[in-house]
Amino acid sequence: MLNLESLALYLMVRDYYKREKFIDGNDLKNNIIDHLPRLNKFVFNIYSITFFNQIHLPSNEDIQNTFRNFKVNQIISSVNYSRNKKAGLCHIYSLPYTMKYYKNITNNFPSGLFKCVRQISLSDIHPFEHEFFIRISQAFPFLKILSLSNREPQQYKQSQRSIDETNEEHLIIKYSHLTELDLFDAHEDYVEQFLDDTKTSLPKNIKFISTYHCLQRVTHNFTREITRINCTKINNLILAHPFNMTDQFIMYFPLIKFLSMSL
Repeated sequence: MLNLESLALYLMVRDYYKREKFIDGNDLKNNIIDHLPRLNKFVFNIYSITFFNQIHLPSNEDIQNTFRNFKVNQIISSVNYSRNKKAGLCHIYSLPYTMKYYKNITNNFPSGLFKCVRQISLSDIHPFEHEFFIRISQAFPFLKILSLSNREPQQYKQSQRSIDETNEEHLIIKYSHLTELDLFDAHEDYVEQFLDDTKTSLPKNIKFISTYHCLQRVTHNFTREITRINCTKINNLILAHPFNMTDQFIMYFPLIKFLSMSL
């Protein structure tokens, strides 16, 4: 591989040997770049998961500093730790970002514009607030599939209409290309976040995944007006556990063509 001139590296690495170290710029330079003298194009997208017992945990700034002498395009890093600080996830990638997916997005998401991305997953141990979803919609303008895993309730739940009537249009988040929304592993606040039409505007013919009881609570047993409009746009509904369909339920989801009642 000494004559290699172009390299694209996409990896998900789990540290089973407990090195207590993320893959960073030093690893890429010492183990790859220094061994490829003709390399002139290097793009990468690397997730590394490792476990820590040490007091000092590398920060995002520490990871960024390992790329200070790189000659490639701008490099972005994002570091997140579990609640007990014993496990961490580090995501490093070069720009422009050309992948069609972006996984494990947290509140530390560095923003940017990702026109190639069609699928994302959101996950955090801290709540996602409305402002976070604004950033997500702006960063991924052609997003088609979104899954969310977060059991923490939102801290700021009030209707956007009640916050600022005059600027309502600027507060409503639009996902123009979304075709699938998976909220099965999400607190009901996020089901409300996406179904409340004062906060979010969903496109027609969308696939929606949740639980029946969560959906029932958020829609006030399928009578709530601010969630009705977005529910009328759902044509594929997947809900955990069987339930009895009432006329009220059927009227609330008039476009439903596909309905699954168990996962």
